[in-house]
Amino acid sequence: MIASVTARRLVVCEAMTAATRPAAKRLLGAFLEGDAHYRASAARYGDAGAQALERALDLFVARPEIGFAWLARVDAEYVGACVACYAISTSRGGLVAKLDDVTVDARWQGQGVGAAMLAALARHLRERGVGRIDTACHRGNARAWHFYARQGFLPLDEDRIALLI
Repeated sequence: MIASVTARRLVVCEAMTAATRPAAKRLLGAFLEGDAHYRASAARYGDAGAQALERALDLFVARPEIGFAWLARVDAEYVGACVACYAISTSRGGLVAKLDDVTVDARWQGQGVGAAMLAALARHLRERGVGRIDTACHRGNARAWHFYARQGFLPLDEDRIALLI
């Protein structure tokens, strides 16, 4: 558990457990169903709906060595979530993390929760020997690009592509 103070509120961040799974399901489910930028690519990702989210959350609980859902809460309310999965990078010579599905409840956006959540995630990953966080951002999502830039993310001269197997 990692705590940060933002907008005069304490934001506590932690990996999802079986007990906090419902909060992760609510936050990530709302993102996957409602984010227009994600929906624009959902078919190419092979989005399989709510049942796929259920299976993914079960895998995170059962196999934390390959990834986890990361949650942010203010007081007793979970207000942010994202997903981090491990990979081995030949360019870094070690572990990196793939960041996906970053979301903050609409009522809490613009109050520093997302920044606190990603800063806490970076500290958590660094403590585990992870040397880089990779993510993708829809080209048309200017708000997200600005958010990531403020967190220190740099654009790469490449496009993300996918192959369903």
